[in-house]
Amino acid sequence: MFKKVIIREVREEDNLQLATIIRGVFEEHDAPKNGTVYSDPTTSQLNELFRKERSVLWVAESEEQILGCCGIYPTEGLPEDTVELVKFYLLYNSRGKGIGKSLMDQAVQSAVDFGFKHIYLESLPHFSKAISIYEKQGFITINQPLGNSGHTSCNIWMTKKL
Repeated sequence: MFKKVIIREVREEDNLQLATIIRGVFEEHDAPKNGTVYSDPTTSQLNELFRKERSVLWVAESEEQILGCCGIYPTEGLPEDTVELVKFYLLYNSRGKGIGKSLMDQAVQSAVDFGFKHIYLESLPHFSKAISIYEKQGFITINQPLGNSGHTSCNIWMTKKL
């Protein structure tokens, strides 16, 4: 069990650990690497990506070890009142302990604080446990993607009214 978990905003020194966690989750679930965040060049520079206005990436940390992340990002092409839930990934040993829920709650609250009315996400069938979590959090599946994330391999799209 982790001693004290803190949730904080991403820092430059987090980039390598976060990219390793994100890509590791794709490898663990044998998910597609092309057309996903795995091959997205911004995955290696998350602190720079999240400098965009009305975006934030929350990082869970315990004893200087990063456990995971979850953020919101106003992806190009989304409706003005909609933000994307992005980069929701956890280390294997930090799952099932409420850390992911805390990260998602923080991201959703940030979306509300920034004035968004809807939150959107993209996923893959490989992440079925995450999809069931999204459903429990009130996300519903929609039939087509919104916005221009560039993640063409994602084929599950969900949205939630805030």
